[in-house]
Amino acid sequence: MSNLMITGTMNKLNAIVRKVIIMMTFVLMMCAQARAQFEPQFTQYMFNEMFINPAYAGSRDHMAMTALYRNQWVGIEGSPKTQTFSAHTPLRNEKIGLGLSILHEEIGVTQDFSAFGTYAYRIPMQKGFFSMALSGGIIHHQEQLLELKTQDQGDQSFMGTPRLTVPNMGFGTFLSTRNYYVGLSIPRMLQNKVDAATGKAENKINVPYWHYYLMGGYVFTLNESVKLKPTCMVKAVSGAPVVADFGAHVLLSEVLWLGGSYRTSDSWAAILQIQMNKQMRLGYSYDYTLTELNQFTSGTHEITLGFDFSFDKNKVVTPRYF
Repeated sequence: MSNLMITGTMNKLNAIVRKVIIMMTFVLMMCAQARAQFEPQFTQYMFNEMFINPAYAGSRDHMAMTALYRNQWVGIEGSPKTQTFSAHTPLRNEKIGLGLSILHEEIGVTQDFSAFGTYAYRIPMQKGFFSMALSGGIIHHQEQLLELKTQDQGDQSFMGTPRLTVPNMGFGTFLSTRNYYVGLSIPRMLQNKVDAATGKAENKINVPYWHYYLMGGYVFTLNESVKLKPTCMVKAVSGAPVVADFGAHVLLSEVLWLGGSYRTSDSWAAILQIQMNKQMRLGYSYDYTLTELNQFTSGTHEITLGFDFSFDKNKVVTPRYF
């Protein structure tokens, strides 16, 4: 009987230790994301690249709007939740693209809001456009410290609601044709470093801090009703492992996208997008994490809603492949 009690106690201890290790892993991942909190992560990036590459502005040849909701690591308290809205359009001469990107993200007691405007110069080529773009805007950071439960109820360190607004800017290039695209971008070029003692921010260009994004995709026509689109995005920053997203998507009858993607050492994802009509598209993706967090979360859900339209009554809006 005593052996059974000892075995049961050891099993409980092992379970507790295991949970502590996993939760520490979660905390470390959260801290890593908090440090790079303005480099948001999306599964359906290939259908709306405005938050990754500002040079995407105007690439759809008509005004496009996209809204997104992402609920990451469902079931874990304080896990990231992200909402975005973007709009972009070429001007009438099609050599200039303008864009707007708005993001709201919550991670634990941290809330971030950003708004960026984009100007892209588009150079016509034989089969498409080559674009260069700059974006600029503000990031508002807020800590809801009053929501934290502490052992010392009178701890003044957790009595306030610190707020900070900082500027930032980004740069990107984008080559697009009817069948393929290639892009390179640095979404955030300023390092916003906060002095914990004074609460003031230092904003400077720090090249080792830059996150580089290289993306590309190609559409193969298999027959009149089926098209195949492989995609890839590589993310790199000094001092951290390179992360790559590999995806493949099939378009059926110009209406239904079915696909999947793999993010190195992180997750698998299933992706679905429906072209509801010539102007509206609805997308959904589900991520299954490959880390130990999969024991505590049912996965990550992401929903997108896009709308394309033209102010030119003589111009027909046709569905785009990216």
